[in-house]
Amino acid sequence: MIEFKNVSKTYDNGVKALENINLTINEGEFVAIIGLSGAGKSTLLRLINKLIESTGGEVFFDGISVTKATGRDLISIRRQIGMIFQGFNIVKRMSVLSNVLSGRVAYNPTWKTILGLFPEEDKQIAYRALKRVDILEKVHNRASDLSGGQQQRVAIARALAQEPKIMLADEPVASLDPITTVQVMDYLKKINVEDGITTVSNLHHVDLALKYATRVVGIKEGKVVYDVQMVDIKKEKFYEDLEIVYGRPVHHDEVLGDK
Repeated sequence: MIEFKNVSKTYDNGVKALENINLTINEGEFVAIIGLSGAGKSTLLRLINKLIESTGGEVFFDGISVTKATGRDLISIRRQIGMIFQGFNIVKRMSVLSNVLSGRVAYNPTWKTILGLFPEEDKQIAYRALKRVDILEKVHNRASDLSGGQQQRVAIARALAQEPKIMLADEPVASLDPITTVQVMDYLKKINVEDGITTVSNLHHVDLALKYATRVVGIKEGKVVYDVQMVDIKKEKFYEDLEIVYGRPVHHDEVLGDK
């Protein structure tokens, strides 16, 4: 479903974020991307929907080049890729419903979305998405009145409203407390399993990668240094292997990345 072919990314300041990445992510997988801050995890994720441009190689989605896509072709690709951010990226002055309906923008003429004129079908899709993450009762609340965990659930519902094939999550629980973290990860896993939506998530919590992912990919200094199917590995071996990614032994309760 997603394929990186010899992909590199060097920023304008000369920093090499990724170097010669070759990686295939298959339909239905839940892939956790792990690695220290600055390893290239977020860059990898943002290349999938072309939020940033690569400086070498090519990224494919369903056999179509994302790297070369422009205009309507790029809009069509992005419509099929939902994205969840660490900072939620919802408009706090707007209602929960309006935030979720923004996930339907690519399905409607620009003038209608500017005026907030969404068809009833889109509203029903938004209601169902909110119900999936158990926050439908907040549909008419102002987003700023919600807790951090609730705001992230709204962000997930917005991504779901796109009816995507792929869900990208960039550190989706980094700013949440432990209990809310588990709740949000449970929703992502539920969507992956029940809806068959391929999920790729950057994670600092190593134990979450072990608990939720079907596959873990480790990034170090812009290169893939670890790639394993979780069904094939035991817990003890997994944490031993992480020395490849982090350069030292890692314990199951560690949060790594920005420290």
